Amino acid sequence: MTIKIYAIGKIKDFYKSGVDEYVKRLSGYAKVQIIEVKDESISDKPSNSEITKAKDNECKRVISLLKPNEYLIGLDLNKKEYTSEEFAAFLNEKLVGNGSNISFVIGGSYGLSDELKARLNASITLSKMTFPHQLARLVLLEQIYRAFKILNNETYHK
Repeated sequence: MTIKIYAIGKIKDFYKSGVDEYVKRLSGYAKVQIIEVKDESISDKPSNSEITKAKDNECKRVISLLKPNEYLIGLDLNKKEYTSEEFAAFLNEKLVGNGSNISFVIGGSYGLSDELKARLNASITLSKMTFPHQLARLVLLEQIYRAFKILNNETYHK
């Protein structure tokens, strides 16, 4: 079983230990691959066209790495929000239906391009709150770990 996470931008040191911890914890359930994709430099007060160009460039890099049959789930603030139990069921359904392999994509500071959104097989939100995309990586890994604990009827802090 393989779970890939495409993440635009490098992880900051203060998130890295948490990410590494959850990748290690998940190793008993699945192989987790995190593919970091270079983010675009953007001005402090970017125009809409600068934001669109940055998103397009970042997401083209992700698209170039995808396999044609890769099942891709995007993180999007405007999509369905799940409880941990619902997410566990969703994850299980997608893993069973897609040969035990799924991928997630976490956009950069301004999200995903329309082109990449069109390539997604599904979209979810981690919360209606906005998180920095690097923190979203940590939260996603924790929720994937929690989902496996739920699916295996194992105890985990509630």
